[in-house]
Amino acid sequence: MKHHPKLTASEISNLWTSYQNDSMTICGIEYFLANIEDTDIRSILEYALDISKQHVQRVTDIFQSETYPIPVGFTEHDVNVKAPRLFSDVLYLSYILNMGKFGLSSYSLALTLSSRDDIIDYYSDCLSETKTLHNWAKSVSKEKGVHVRTPQIPTPEQVDFVKDTSFLSGGLFGEPRPLLGIEIGDLIYNAKRNALGQALITGFSQVANNKDVRQYFKRGREISGKHLESFNSLLHKNYLSGVSTFTPEVTDSTVAPFSDKLMMYHISALVASGIGQYGISMSTSPRRDLSIDYARLMAEIAKYANDGAKLMINNGWMEQPPEAADRQELAKKK
Repeated sequence: MKHHPKLTASEISNLWTSYQNDSMTICGIEYFLANIEDTDIRSILEYALDISKQHVQRVTDIFQSETYPIPVGFTEHDVNVKAPRLFSDVLYLSYILNMGKFGLSSYSLALTLSSRDDIIDYYSDCLSETKTLHNWAKSVSKEKGVHVRTPQIPTPEQVDFVKDTSFLSGGLFGEPRPLLGIEIGDLIYNAKRNALGQALITGFSQVANNKDVRQYFKRGREISGKHLESFNSLLHKNYLSGVSTFTPEVTDSTVAPFSDKLMMYHISALVASGIGQYGISMSTSPRRDLSIDYARLMAEIAKYANDGAKLMINNGWMEQPPEAADRQELAKKK
């Protein structure tokens, strides 16, 4: 008899999160496709929509085979495809490119945490499809001249070794050393994420129906702008080019294409991803001042994320994630 183990905690949680993210993505892309003009970007969006629908169906099939409740996620009730255009085609392309990066990292982690063969196969397929999407979006962004490259650095004449612990100094004691290539890459990546996030949340702040949600988005707009400025400042101090804002790619529409629930979840997911990226950047930046900056910025968006979670709970928008049994409560029922 072939052994068929039950889904593990990590497998259930990752599948549940995948369902939430892909059902949200379907809503977003269906709205994008309703008003996009560029045919090259349209093809990318159609591919992204197709794989997201496949992912939702495959996760649904897995949950049904396990008699696990199908999440609510997001449906046609969370999107208004007839709403006026809120974002430009360029922002659509940048959005898909960023979501491709997000998918590659999250699917990689989900794959490493999977044990069952069918779940391993699922996330292997997700990785392959998302790699195609990411590379395609990056190629088109380069063709259209909107791809932001990491600045170049000089080629050294020879291999060298660090000779002094001042290598770790970042301005706390004496002059900071020049940025490392890995530090430049992280600063550019975090700047691009905040530039895109600022544009998205600017649009959301214009169309949200709930007053508290609008205020929350306005606060997020200011935070992302401040973080973008912080990363650009560090780059400029080293005479390196920074990242421009994407807010000009937002129209003046005030008609909501998405429900407040969907927009809140979307921003929460981006913030959670940002916290993780700041942690990675901190771990790869030997300069102490950069570590301190990342820790400070991380604390700020962690508080913002916590306030957002409270807002979602108070409005009944936060679906209960998979959790362990409450043994204490079960014992009371006996």
